Amino acid sequence: MDFELSDEQKQIRDLTREFAQKEIAPIAAEYDARGEFPRETIMKLGELGLMGIEIPVEYGGAGLDTLCYVLAMEEISKADASHGTIVSVNNSLFCNGLYKFGTKEQKEKYLVPVASGKKIGAYSLTEPQSGSDAGNMKTRAVLNGDAYTINGRKSWVTSGPVADFVLLFAMVKPELAHKGTAAFMIDTTQPGFERGKVEPKLGIRASATCELFFDNYRVPVTERVGQEGDGFKIAMSILDAGRIGIAAQALGIAQAAFEASVKYAKEREAFGSKIGDFQAIQWILADMSTRIEAARLLIYNAALKKTRGEKFTRDASMAKLYASETAMWVTTKAIQVHGGMGYSKELPIERYFRDAKITEIYEGTSEIQRIVIARETLKQFV
Repeated sequence: MDFELSDEQKQIRDLTREFAQKEIAPIAAEYDARGEFPRETIMKLGELGLMGIEIPVEYGGAGLDTLCYVLAMEEISKADASHGTIVSVNNSLFCNGLYKFGTKEQKEKYLVPVASGKKIGAYSLTEPQSGSDAGNMKTRAVLNGDAYTINGRKSWVTSGPVADFVLLFAMVKPELAHKGTAAFMIDTTQPGFERGKVEPKLGIRASATCELFFDNYRVPVTERVGQEGDGFKIAMSILDAGRIGIAAQALGIAQAAFEASVKYAKEREAFGSKIGDFQAIQWILADMSTRIEAARLLIYNAALKKTRGEKFTRDASMAKLYASETAMWVTTKAIQVHGGMGYSKELPIERYFRDAKITEIYEGTSEIQRIVIARETLKQFV
């Protein structure tokens, strides 16, 4: 398989890298420490076309392919995983979902402003008692005439504290479990919507995450995305694409930790030699490099399959599983290479470590990825 980048893909990578290193990397530690949403740089990313990379120009996006998205995500996340999280949710979960399943009217009303970076989108599936078990949702949407009345509580909504629009999943027929769900477009300025507790997170602290509450929130039938009963199918389809983005985020984190480790190994001296001259350190760097390249190939493969319109569920889960576990392994080893300085907030290594962990959890835990991979693998040998 040919992974040679096109001129357009190289341009997107280089453009994003230059912006990320110049505008994002210098402020990452400060925004992480304060847990503050980086609105100014996110708006600038929108101006560059990076908040709706795969969305056609007619709907406010850049009209590029999935590999362009992966390349941009890696460079942004290499500078700061929090920015990567915000970009991923906007692109993969909101824009991709609405473009694939929304009506023309919904796209014009919601997709255009979000894909162009003028507004922020969020995706809300998880509840306090249901994460991977989406069929156990308690949020209810009851049809009354030409509108649904929504009541319930959502949790762990990335970009929730700042979102203008939310792609919400709720139960319309509880007796049917996951087959009784539906998706809705939510305008956060309407009555009945309230933002709850902002989560005090271990990592990706500059990405805003909170609970959402719905108290007799009325949403017209015209704002339902897809049909009743399609909610779970829509949610899972969106997560398939989202996992490619999270894999790219994990790759960016791992690459940053690896490059920092190589630099430190060439500078730090012990026992009269650079620590990079010692075989123990060399083997760590060799394993880091190998795992990162393997993750990159898995991600590119999934991205190309998605671009070609092929089924990519298994490939996305493999990429997400391996890249996220690689990020956790590489950042752990990076701390070891840096010794005491790796444990200090004076260097970004400890932030890479904290940020890496979430990639093994959100948009499907590593355990869920293994279930998906096994299920899709078994289908191939019927």
